[in-house]
Amino acid sequence: MSAPQAAVALELRDVAKRFQAGGRTIDALRGVGFQVRGGVVTGLIGPDGAGKTTLMRIAAGLLAPDAGSVRALGVDATRDALAVQAKLGYMPQRFGLYEDLSVQENLDLYADLQGVPRAARAVRYAELMRMTGLAKFTRRLAGRLSGGMKQKLGLACALVRAPRLLLLDEPTVGVDPVSRRELWEIVYRLVQGEGMSVLLSTAYLDEAERCDAVVLLHEGRVLDQGAPANFQSRVAGRTFAVTAPDTSKRELQRALARAPGIVDAVIQGEGVRVIVPESVAPDLGALLPQLPQARAAPVAPRFEDSFVVMLHGERRAAAPAGGRPPDDAAPPAGFGDQVIEVRGLKRRFGDFYAVAGIDFEVRRGEIFGLLGANGAGKSTTFRMLCGLLPASAGTLRVAGVDLRHAAAAARAKIGYMAQKFALYANLSVRQNVEFFARVYGLRGVRRAERIAWANEEFDLAQSGEQVSGELPLGYKQRLAMACALMHEPEILFLDEPTSGVDPIARREFWRRIYALARGGVTVLVTTHFMEEAEYCDRLAIMAAGRLLAVGTPAEIKARARDGAAPQPSMEDAFIRLIGAGGEQRAAA
Repeated sequence: MSAPQAAVALELRDVAKRFQAGGRTIDALRGVGFQVRGGVVTGLIGPDGAGKTTLMRIAAGLLAPDAGSVRALGVDATRDALAVQAKLGYMPQRFGLYEDLSVQENLDLYADLQGVPRAARAVRYAELMRMTGLAKFTRRLAGRLSGGMKQKLGLACALVRAPRLLLLDEPTVGVDPVSRRELWEIVYRLVQGEGMSVLLSTAYLDEAERCDAVVLLHEGRVLDQGAPANFQSRVAGRTFAVTAPDTSKRELQRALARAPGIVDAVIQGEGVRVIVPESVAPDLGALLPQLPQARAAPVAPRFEDSFVVMLHGERRAAAPAGGRPPDDAAPPAGFGDQVIEVRGLKRRFGDFYAVAGIDFEVRRGEIFGLLGANGAGKSTTFRMLCGLLPASAGTLRVAGVDLRHAAAAARAKIGYMAQKFALYANLSVRQNVEFFARVYGLRGVRRAERIAWANEEFDLAQSGEQVSGELPLGYKQRLAMACALMHEPEILFLDEPTSGVDPIARREFWRRIYALARGGVTVLVTTHFMEEAEYCDRLAIMAAGRLLAVGTPAEIKARARDGAAPQPSMEDAFIRLIGAGGEQRAAA
């Protein structure tokens, strides 16, 4: 995407902001300064807690900085916040919608708040509904929209007055790949067609590559800024794809992560992507003597490679998590046995079937991914498998227990991490950990041991007295996972566990998941991040409450292979399968 250089749309100079939380002083921003050029998309990236949302709120005139200056569209945002708010559009992280109002009522409310003349509304509404594809849903309550539709409605509300500057705070978090592409198409259209300037924060670094310029925040400071290509060039010649026939991707990744001289190792496609310290191919004979068949091929650098190196320096970014089984540990008893059986599973809400008859099984120690567009029925399926929601029909056995008759017995063997932070936001980290230890029936020495384990394994002690609701997203997810594992469950359900977290936190989560699976824990995970789908042993793709495909990642991608896409990515395969499923339903 390109646009001629225009006037500066947003400028920050030496901006600082400090908060008091849990008895601690937090420097959210420390002397931040950068410019957003007019008529382009500027990406704002950084790890959890870097200060992105604070910066967005200051730029929007919703929060006053403690020091520094902010000018948006020529107006001093620190002195005339109302004038700034009248000129720009702002879409917060959590939509900013009123879920008990309809789509049309949300539009009307935002038009009233933004002073849009009634005579101008009909034309603008029609344009926004066409742009977002929501024209058929204007009477539907916002709370009944899928995640992707909520995001598009939130964007429409931010655009109801056609602003010259648009601030988007992680607009694609929690939405499926189809909706992500649609949202980016809208952004492109606004920039190229209307000359709008956009500042967009994102946790997905493939999206950073689509921006004209990128600002990298870390610990409240600007670590670097420039064109995405400039970042990628810094790791040129240092990125390789390693493959080893007859060795699982997970075991190959584990071996590489432990090898000296490997900066980062992450599963990608049918191999493992590595970053090395210098522009020289890794000596796999020395690094992996136990895998003489391993081969390394150079691959083009990407923005995420540079991000990982910059935040970790040349330290090992892929160090294995603690608590892993020892190298010579034998597979636990029953490894590979069937532990989940689903046959003809249905869930009806009135006349609507959220899950319309699905079949699959999962084995002990397997990482099983459940994918689908927003509203496909994934979370409903998860809640039934956890015994939190009764099935309307079908067979459902988990850990040898029939969930339709003995859900409580099965729940004792299950850990569940919800899609949204589901712990007690008004309790401290320590209080949440202690509460869930009691809920799971842990007593005496055993409870003390597991609390100590959670504090050490997830590094919770330093934030023990901080209110959970005030934690950055990555720390909230870490706390939620610790609580879900408190009673050492046999089966762990993770509903979009890394939604919105940065790549560093995502790697940490998956190192733990790998270690759990190797120890015999069965893991079911939903995700909208297609690279994570590659980390799973097998996948099931859902649409409209039905299964479209079940198989290994390689098998799923093979179904989307053709002359136009001889080597489809998982995202390509997902979009093709979802599209084909929609065409079949329309023809039925």
